[in-house]
Amino acid sequence: MIQEKILTENMFLHYGTKMALNNISIKIPEKKVTAFIGPSGCGKSTFLRSLNRMNDLIDGVKIDGNILIDGINIYDKNIDVVTLRKKVGMVFQKSNPFAKSIYENIAYGPRINGMKDKKQLDEIVEKALRNAAIWDEVKDRLGDSALGLSGGQQQRLCIARTLAVNPEIVLMDEPASALDPLSTSKIEELIVQLKENYTIVIVTHNMQQAARISDMTAFFYLGELIEFDKTKKIFTNPEKKQTEDYITGRFG
Repeated sequence: MIQEKILTENMFLHYGTKMALNNISIKIPEKKVTAFIGPSGCGKSTFLRSLNRMNDLIDGVKIDGNILIDGINIYDKNIDVVTLRKKVGMVFQKSNPFAKSIYENIAYGPRINGMKDKKQLDEIVEKALRNAAIWDEVKDRLGDSALGLSGGQQQRLCIARTLAVNPEIVLMDEPASALDPLSTSKIEELIVQLKENYTIVIVTHNMQQAARISDMTAFFYLGELIEFDKTKKIFTNPEKKQTEDYITGRFG
């Protein structure tokens, strides 16, 4: 039986008076890749950012309903947001390495969380870089600036930085949209490997990418979740006409 990791129930999100998400209920399975697709402005990135409370940083955001991770409502007033964001990591569309060495980019999170032992830090850095499939490319230049890496390498470095604090869930907002095809395929291969140990939720504009790498796909349109099912079914035999029209390129 597939274990759910994230559950939302009747979730609404408003920016001021504008409703951005309308009554979203979804069960996201553990250690699978779930893709959110839909045209620009459909609410998929807003919903993704709700899953680790990144929308808290935006003025005038109001959220109703429940978002549960491992059965605990993450919007409960007793939830420590810093701890939540360790458990639910985020990788952004544009790679954003710190202007520090490759090593210090990865060690940053563990250090903030109190890790001082150099040997342990070395182990964490190597493990994170290995898990992000970039260790062999950078192991001989860990002291070099991360800003000297290529775009694709920087994005894998940012994934490694997220993994270094040992999350259970990794959210990715269009992680390959700024990359060339070769770098994109490396990121896609990496995502498929990561689901062995992590629950992955990815927003993508690229439907072929969703079809290639995800187990489950959710189609959003105008702030509503139109359909959510196994990826193969969404792409070959969707229930809703709107989904079919989007998949076949009739709109969006």
